[in-house]
Amino acid sequence: MEKKTPLYETHVKYGGKMVPFGGFILPVQYETGIKKEHMAVRTAAGLFDVSHMGEILVSGPDSLKYLNYVLTNDFTDMEDWQARYSPMCNENGGTVDDLIVYKRGDNDYFVVVNAANTEKDYNWMCSHVPEGCDVKLVNDSDNWCQLALQGPKSPEILAKIAAPESIPEVYYTAIFNGKVGDIDCVVSRTGYTGEDGFEIYSAAENAPALWEMILKAGEEFGILPCGLGARDTLRMEAAMPLYGNDMDDTVSPKTAGLGFAVKMDKDDFIGKDALVADQPLARRRVGIKVTGRGIVREHCDVYRDGEVIGHTTSGTFLPYLGGSYAMAIVDSSKREIGAPVQVDVRGRMVDAEQVKLPFYKRSK
Repeated sequence: MEKKTPLYETHVKYGGKMVPFGGFILPVQYETGIKKEHMAVRTAAGLFDVSHMGEILVSGPDSLKYLNYVLTNDFTDMEDWQARYSPMCNENGGTVDDLIVYKRGDNDYFVVVNAANTEKDYNWMCSHVPEGCDVKLVNDSDNWCQLALQGPKSPEILAKIAAPESIPEVYYTAIFNGKVGDIDCVVSRTGYTGEDGFEIYSAAENAPALWEMILKAGEEFGILPCGLGARDTLRMEAAMPLYGNDMDDTVSPKTAGLGFAVKMDKDDFIGKDALVADQPLARRRVGIKVTGRGIVREHCDVYRDGEVIGHTTSGTFLPYLGGSYAMAIVDSSKREIGAPVQVDVRGRMVDAEQVKLPFYKRSK
């Protein structure tokens, strides 16, 4: 039985086409359509309901020690209000999930995980507390809503309804005692679209009022409510991996191109030995740009010189770039930027080439 976010009725009112996703019923698009929603985020602003994401609270005297053990990134030098991205590995080096850790204060962390993985992640984290480690974990997901205001006009929109002290200026930082209008919020300068923007957390019951306030403030800038479809095409253009597609329990974060968030020089962490053993990497992520005719999706074999070298993990038509692109995991020895490849799309070979990631990167 799928859950509803606190904004379910609001989505219906705005004409959202509701579909199941990650254990929730969410809008895949509104009446404007995915392309217009995508372009609004690239050129102005869009508003997303991401209340399906999970929130896990980590506290206690050994919180830092625990996070450094259960996650691949290093949180030792983290300052209050800072956010840090990290994969979480199993003992074989596969990816349990990728998530964001916020430091609210000493021994007080706010961890945001992917929706479909919330229970899995919470159980994993609870079952991998080292013996004698004094840490408390709480799955607080049901108490939160999360809205994502994304796009180049986002700072101007938020400035209309929030005081400067509630708006973080630095990417990957957050204000935990912020206010949007008169609503208490956590305002984070983060996102999953490749654009500047904010992820705004508040008590679940505040979601409808917060949604309406942001949309009204953004009217003059051309803001649109956006669904899962645009969220996927936007993150694809920015080459941001999606858990369950571009990585999973069998794919290491290094293979998925997330080595920047794996700190091999820190003390032991879950999966470290397996990651050490997987050097040099046997497989790596690469971009695929279609040069022939057709749209490439996930789970398509990639060929080079008649030989299967890997498979696509995500793929679609990208509105801003105006073409078909995919991400793939291929044999490292066959990964070569600029090299021609073919992708098997339901028995038809589609011409393409290997390209650098990301496909799109915003200008400052």
